[in-house]
Amino acid sequence: MAKASTRFVCQSCGAVGTKWAGRCETCGEWNTIVEEKPLSQGPSGKSLGKSRGRAVVLSDLSTKEDPPPRTASGLDEFDRVLGGGLVPASAVLMAGDPGIGKSTLLLQAAAAFANAGLKVVYISGEEASAQVRLRARRLGLEKAPVKLATETNLRDILTTLDESRPDLAIIDSIQTMWADNVDSVPGSVSQVRAAAHELTTFAKRTGSAVMMVGHVTKEGQLAGPRVVEHMVDSVIYFEGERGHQFRILRSVKNRFGPTDEIGVFEMTGGGLSEVPNPSALFLAERGQPAPGSVVFAGIEGTRPVLVEFQALVAPSPHSQPRRTVVGWDGGRLAMILAVLESRCGIPFAGLDVYLNVAGGMRVGEPAADLAVAAALLSAREDAPLPPDTVVFGEISLSGSLRPVGQSENRLKEARKLGFSKAILPEGGKATASGGMALTRMPDLTAFVGDVFGAG
Repeated sequence: MAKASTRFVCQSCGAVGTKWAGRCETCGEWNTIVEEKPLSQGPSGKSLGKSRGRAVVLSDLSTKEDPPPRTASGLDEFDRVLGGGLVPASAVLMAGDPGIGKSTLLLQAAAAFANAGLKVVYISGEEASAQVRLRARRLGLEKAPVKLATETNLRDILTTLDESRPDLAIIDSIQTMWADNVDSVPGSVSQVRAAAHELTTFAKRTGSAVMMVGHVTKEGQLAGPRVVEHMVDSVIYFEGERGHQFRILRSVKNRFGPTDEIGVFEMTGGGLSEVPNPSALFLAERGQPAPGSVVFAGIEGTRPVLVEFQALVAPSPHSQPRRTVVGWDGGRLAMILAVLESRCGIPFAGLDVYLNVAGGMRVGEPAADLAVAAALLSAREDAPLPPDTVVFGEISLSGSLRPVGQSENRLKEARKLGFSKAILPEGGKATASGGMALTRMPDLTAFVGDVFGAG
């Protein structure tokens, strides 16, 4: 049997090579390449279990091997993001900015699952036991039947978990774990990859669910190799602006449920409290109608959410006007401005443009194009839209408006919150019901002329 060759891995980007170099050719970083010893190959023909390691016909699988049903924690917003509850033998990775509340949320979730009858172990590699107990006492969870451990050695953690076989193991965080068979420091690409692999393998082998906390970079992406996101079953991000008390739990990958699902929480003195009606929360501080304020009826995952877009257009004292965006895609804003100028004859040259999504919400769907255009025109023309109007629709580069999906759910949520008018593209399956007046627009030029009388 041929001996596996040694490989050299960059600790910054994860690039793999066959020889050592002082500088990584992929990312350009210096002194980040270290040697890694490969795993030895096992003997051929060795059985790995009934259905592991060999092909089986799907219809021949016994129903006895079917996994047990999901377990709901009772935290509806948390269960929604997981796809309805915790799936046995699943690996979940949660990422978020420092101090956003990841440990607080997972401690509350651990107590909720434990109270629901699961055997839960919370392992902290960043805090001492006294610090975790202090947080639990502040949250009123000191009597929850959760087992607590503080350890960073992966071998000791896996040994303990293998003996106790919990239903749920929470690892806080994956960057603090270190495997003694990997010659690199904790938090490096090799260590993070090895720890995530071992924990995910443990979950699949024993049927225990594992939740891991991950750090993020300054760009907001998960720190470490991207292969970790492919290893796990679910990747969820905990988002929020430090100036707002709202926190959003967003699913970006989920093998057991819909992606882009969100759960909304509010940070309080007693921990994170659920927000069952996010639309009412995001619009709660909306005052009198003002130029540049438009309500957008959006869809996040499977739930409709109404948010307020705020725009400000002002003369620029600089030779290069500013384009500042918070909560939306800056490239998409540039496209909307170009379409308004090219197709509708409304220039924004020499004008600073500021766009904000109120409440710290982040919107990514193209259905917000028409609401953004309405906010920009309202701010530029100093003409507020009626306060009981919602707007949604996608804008193409030709200036035409395209219908979007789930229009009925958007309108139903708007009616529930007291809105009586909606501006949307022509086509689609939306119908005027419940006393809501629908104004359909064929293209952006007609929208500009009918609503603002400009162009």
